[in-house]
Amino acid sequence: MPSPASKGIQTAQIGLLVNTVLAVVKLVAGLAGNAYVLVADAVESSADVFSSLVVWRGLHLASREADERYPFGYGKAEPLAAAVVSVMLLGAALGISLEAIREIRTPHHTPAPFTLAVLIGVIIVKEILYRRVFNVATEVSSTAVKADAWHHRSDAITSLAAFVGITIALLGGPGWESADDWAALLAAGVIAFNAIRLVRPAIDDLMDRSPGAGLLERVGAAAMATPDVRAIEKVRLRKVGFGYHLDLHVQTEPGMTLHNAHVLSGRVKAAIRAAVPEITAVLIHMEPYEL
Repeated sequence: MPSPASKGIQTAQIGLLVNTVLAVVKLVAGLAGNAYVLVADAVESSADVFSSLVVWRGLHLASREADERYPFGYGKAEPLAAAVVSVMLLGAALGISLEAIREIRTPHHTPAPFTLAVLIGVIIVKEILYRRVFNVATEVSSTAVKADAWHHRSDAITSLAAFVGITIALLGGPGWESADDWAALLAAGVIAFNAIRLVRPAIDDLMDRSPGAGLLERVGAAAMATPDVRAIEKVRLRKVGFGYHLDLHVQTEPGMTLHNAHVLSGRVKAAIRAAVPEITAVLIHMEPYEL
């Protein structure tokens, strides 16, 4: 069965290929059809190419085993890649906004009708790609892959805005030539909103924010269900790569031998890993139980 990293890398590779093709198609169509919004869309697709490369590299690093240089592993490369992709989205939104404002202030020709057909194809391809990548991101619990998925959805949104803008320009006739530029400006706002929404979970993972109470409750239930465990405390979880690292203190009878306490810690670890597969590493500190 493919590993979470390999699944994420495969989606990044597919996205890289699709985005490269779409960027060229939209750039040519935009220049030939007098549609700046398509040119802006091509710029956004070019950013998608680089974001897929960042995700690809981030997932590759995150999948590496711990070594002497990084004894806790390379898992933080995954949320770091997500943060970089989110910043790239913000940059794309800013660039599109500036160019859209410039084009609004500059008279230009009405976009050509054939650009609508190009946009319909882009919307369909990008929405399919978004759904596929987002499903993989949910399956492997990857912040970076989810950010890449939203990059695809943002491209679909800008293309939809472009379709609406060009349609208005064509139907409105003289005086409505800049409708596609206003659509590009609106799409840039949507992209910026998504970028800000995506960067927050990436920062949470980088700062080792605790996951939701539900995961902690599952860990506690599995530990307390293990025979000879009297109490637990200091349960700490943090996201590392595609899983979670757990630290907790387990209390047992004060008279238990060191050997038996060691065996008990192994049973607790096995019970937690079986009940919560998302946890990839467990560190248990044994303590005497005291009322």
